[in-house]
Amino acid sequence: MTVTHHIVHTAQERRAGADRKYGAHLLGSAVGAAGAAVAFGLLLVLVESSWPPLRRLDTGAAGRLHRVAVGHHGWTRTLEFLSNWIWSPTTLRVAVALLVVWLLHRRAWRLAIWASVTAVAGGLIGVLVKAVVERARPSLPDPVTHAPGYSFPSGHAMTATTSFAVFLLVLLPLVPRRLRWLCWSFAGVSVVGVGFTRVALGVHWCSDVIGGWLLGLAVVAATGWAFEVWRTDTGRRRTQLREGLEPEIERPEPEPSARPGG
Repeated sequence: MTVTHHIVHTAQERRAGADRKYGAHLLGSAVGAAGAAVAFGLLLVLVESSWPPLRRLDTGAAGRLHRVAVGHHGWTRTLEFLSNWIWSPTTLRVAVALLVVWLLHRRAWRLAIWASVTAVAGGLIGVLVKAVVERARPSLPDPVTHAPGYSFPSGHAMTATTSFAVFLLVLLPLVPRRLRWLCWSFAGVSVVGVGFTRVALGVHWCSDVIGGWLLGLAVVAATGWAFEVWRTDTGRRRTQLREGLEPEIERPEPEPSARPGG
């Protein structure tokens, strides 16, 4: 009896420890989403109030980069190509759509739904915030390019943030561990690069880009938190960010087999 009691007690302690870690993990995800949302809200307040230090940052960066763009046409054409084709919201959304189709083919239903919801929610929220804020785009002498619509937040920056997060969190399990830093580096450079091209081309303020990054991060953190809850409710183990959202995607059919008696 003593041995049995010890085994049961040990098992209970392990479950309690696992529950505490799971709770801390979910709390961290929720705090991350809330933190990004609060930071975005603060930035929005500063933008709406035309806070002088932020305004100086925006106008100073826009002016300096515009002078470079006007004086170096080859550089400007390269930025336009990257911004309008390689890193454009349309290109990234099509790429996410193709990823969703591939996930459906692999019967990875949860990941397909998560990727779709994250992409669609990010796009709709970005459009809604633009319509509410109605911030004008930079008006520069001798502009090198033009863009329609309102300025805050940057749709390019927000779409890049949500899209590359989707690529990373879905596909990381398929990449050897020793090479995953390359994926993180490529995604980071791409997201920062998108923001730089928009400011350098004179179609966004710096604060527009930062707002796009923060709002995109808030969306990804919120949907990622919901996914983790959903995943654990179906009996799967909790995951770490470096593993991706669903490590089982590396198997042809990541869905769990039917349980006996289920």
